[in-house]
Amino acid sequence: MLAAVDWGLKIVTHEDKKQSIVLQKWCVLLSIFALFPFSQSFNYSDALTKSLLYFESQRSGRLPHNQRVIWRDHSGLNDGIEQGVDLVGGYYDAGDNVKFGLPMAFTITMLSWGVIEYGKEITDSGEYSHALESIKWGTDYFIKAHTHPNVFWAEVGDGFTDHYCWQRPEDMTTSRQAYKVDEKNPGSDIAGETAAAMAAAAIVFRKTNPHYSGLLLDHAKQLFEFGDKYRGKYDESIKVVKGHYTSWSGYMDELLWAAIWLYKATNNEDYLNYVLTNAQAFGGTTWSITEFSWDVKYAGVQIIASMLLKEAKHKKHEHTLKQYLSKAEYYMCSCLGKNNNTNVRRTPGGLLYIRQWNNMQYVSTSAFLLTVYSDHLQATHQNLNCDKGQVGPEEMLAFAKSQVDYILGSNPRGLSYLVGYGPNYPLRLHHRGASIDSYNRNKGFIGCTQGYDNWYGNKDPNPNVVVGALVGGPDGDDGFRDERWNYMQTEACTYNTATLVGVFAKLHGLEGDGCLSPHQPLIATS
Repeated sequence: MLAAVDWGLKIVTHEDKKQSIVLQKWCVLLSIFALFPFSQSFNYSDALTKSLLYFESQRSGRLPHNQRVIWRDHSGLNDGIEQGVDLVGGYYDAGDNVKFGLPMAFTITMLSWGVIEYGKEITDSGEYSHALESIKWGTDYFIKAHTHPNVFWAEVGDGFTDHYCWQRPEDMTTSRQAYKVDEKNPGSDIAGETAAAMAAAAIVFRKTNPHYSGLLLDHAKQLFEFGDKYRGKYDESIKVVKGHYTSWSGYMDELLWAAIWLYKATNNEDYLNYVLTNAQAFGGTTWSITEFSWDVKYAGVQIIASMLLKEAKHKKHEHTLKQYLSKAEYYMCSCLGKNNNTNVRRTPGGLLYIRQWNNMQYVSTSAFLLTVYSDHLQATHQNLNCDKGQVGPEEMLAFAKSQVDYILGSNPRGLSYLVGYGPNYPLRLHHRGASIDSYNRNKGFIGCTQGYDNWYGNKDPNPNVVVGALVGGPDGDDGFRDERWNYMQTEACTYNTATLVGVFAKLHGLEGDGCLSPHQPLIATS
C-alpha cells in the first residue's frame, strides 16, 4: 500500500519571454505532425510523479521518515560490516536484493542528466525535491563506497546466492559480502561510471547545496584518476558479477563518459582534451552504435561531444568533434530508421526492439537521447543528417514521444508497461519484495525457500505495487506474458525508469503550455 500522494497535474504559466518564443516555435512545429486517428492522451505529470516514486521502492538501508512507499522497511543494515566499512544505503537494481554498482551509477548519471536538462519542467510539476532525493540516495552511498582515492566498493551481495532465495530484503539471509576494486584489482568501467554519476550530480546540486556539490566533484575527480591510471575491467577483478552485469563493452567508453561529464562539471580543458585525444584509440569516433545502456556509453559520449560544436570556443576542436557528430548521427538515425543499412528493428506496434531480455531499457534511453538532441537541434536551427535525408527536431521528438506513449499504453495490448500508471498494467512483477506480504503487514520472518514455496509460484497479483517501475516489456511481436517467472519481460530495473524522468518532464512541459492536445497526438513519420 502506498502513502497518500497528490497525483494532480500542475500547470505553470511561464513569464520568461525568451522561453515563450521557443515554446511557440515547438507548438507550431509539433502541430505539423499532429494526426487525428488513434488519438490517445496521457498524463505525463502523473507518469513523472510515479517514475520518481519508484526509486523509493528500491531503497536499501535505513528508510527516512518521509518514505512514501510504506510497504518497504529497513534492510541491509549490516552491509559492509564484515569488511569493516559502512555500505548501508544505495539501491537494489531490480527484483533481487543485490547492490550492483555499475547499473546503480548509470541510474544516477541518467537521473542527474534529466534534472540538468529539464529541471524547470520537473519543478513546475512539483517533483524537483523528489528528483534530488532520488539522486542523493545514490550519491550518498557512492561517497561511503569510495573509502580511499584508489578503492571503490563495487558490489554488496552476489547474484548467485541471492537467486537461490526468494525473500523480502527485510528478511535477507543470503551473503552480504562486499567486493571492491583497487590498484591490484582494477575496475576502470565502474570507476568511470561512478565518476560520471558524481560529476553529473555535482552539476545538479551546484546551486542548492554547493558544499555537497564540491564534495561530489572531488570524489568524481579521484575516481576518474583511479580508473584511468589502473586500467582493467571490473568483472575480471570481481568474478561474481559475471553473468549479471558483465562489462561487455570494456572500460574505454566509461573513461570517455567520465571525462566528458567532468568537463561539463568543471570546464577544465584537460578533461575535454582527454575525450579528444583518446577519441580514436578508445572507440569514441570509431564505434558505430545502435544502443545506449548501463554497459555501452558510446552513444551518450558521442551526443554530448557533438553538442559542443555550437560553442565558438570549440571551433579549434571542430575536426574531432565532427567525427563524434557523425557517430552520434548514426545512432539517432538508426533509431529513426533512416540509415541505409543498419537500423534498429521495430515491433509491429512500432516499438524499438534490440533484444529479448529487458528491451525497454533501450527504448527509454533512446527516447531520452532523441529528446535531448531534438532540443539541441531546435535551439541551433539545425536538422539531423541521415542517409535517407534530413530529419527535423520536431520529427525526432515525435518519435521519442511515440515510444513513451507505447510504454504508457498506446500499443496493441493496451497495456501500460509503467507499473501503476493507467488502469491496465503488469500485476506480477518479478520482484521479491513486491510479491510477498509487506514487512509492515507481516513482520514474521520469511525464509529463503519459504518465499519460493508460498509466493513465487502464486498466480495471484503481487500484494505490493511497485509504482513507476518500467518492466522489461514485450517481445519482438508485441507479445507479453504477465507471469512472475517471466523475468525477461516482468522484471524492472532502476535504469529503465531513470531515463524516462527527463522525457516525462519535457512532455509535461509541452502539455502544460498547450503544445500537446489530447485530440492532437504527436505522431512520427515512418
